[in-house]
Amino acid sequence: MTTLANRLSTQLYTRKGLLLTLLLAPPLLWFGVVYLGSLLALLANSFFRLDDFSGQVVREVGFQNFIEIFAPANLDVAIRSITMATLVTLACVAIGFPIAYYMARYARGPQKALLYVAVMLPLWSSYLVRLYAWKLLLAKEGAISWTLQSLNMQWLLDALLATPVIGGNSLSFSPMGTFIVFVYMWLPFVILPIQAAIERIPGSFLEASADLGASPQQTFSHVIWPLAMPGIAAGSIFSFSLTLGDYIIPQVIGNSTQYIGQVVYRQQGVAGNVPFAAAFSLVPIVIIGVYLWLAKRKGAFDAL
Repeated sequence: MTTLANRLSTQLYTRKGLLLTLLLAPPLLWFGVVYLGSLLALLANSFFRLDDFSGQVVREVGFQNFIEIFAPANLDVAIRSITMATLVTLACVAIGFPIAYYMARYARGPQKALLYVAVMLPLWSSYLVRLYAWKLLLAKEGAISWTLQSLNMQWLLDALLATPVIGGNSLSFSPMGTFIVFVYMWLPFVILPIQAAIERIPGSFLEASADLGASPQQTFSHVIWPLAMPGIAAGSIFSFSLTLGDYIIPQVIGNSTQYIGQVVYRQQGVAGNVPFAAAFSLVPIVIIGVYLWLAKRKGAFDAL
């Protein structure tokens, strides 16, 4: 038994490729069967159709579902979802970058630990708890409305709610409220990659920029921002993809405005139209695939 173990150990030590194969085989098998297999099943179902009379799935190959995606109503849903994901990503970067920069360049010791805890603390509670807490805050009789009334600024909230496209009956029943909650939910996923990227910028680069006569604005635009771009791109992957695929937040916070996740959920879970739900769910996959390709060109995966 000892001899066999020694021989096996020798073979694994001398043949690095064999050891690597044995280590990677189980996760790759799981990835191939479960993940890629489910995607292939999804793709296969998208070519079938639902019989309007019987409500049964007809397993005949066709492109009816893909043609239906380009119907005006479905295109409107796709464009609205992409727009929301883009705006949420831009807002997360705008809010998260200063926080990440301070954490990386100035915070030290207990202060830095406290900032880490503050950023990650929302992730320690349930997703639904945070969501319904925001629903209470954004409600017509909620804390935000009460605070503005106390400050005699209710007119500002009324003006925002009266604005077309973003307004509604209350913050908890408007696209604006949906946007606010999306930004809150995904902000930690943007701050941490940016902070990691900024920490990797050598301090000597900033000193050299100052020695060469660059102003703080020039140092930021020509040194800090380009070197932090991998972290920005990495964080944007999270915020963009999570917003694009989420269906719970628009269902709890917001009006009857439809997003991609809601359409897929209702077609599959309510209408039972699995083929069209499968075809429509390929839309965010394609969009995120293109986004990942663009982010990779910015070095996003170097900061993950």
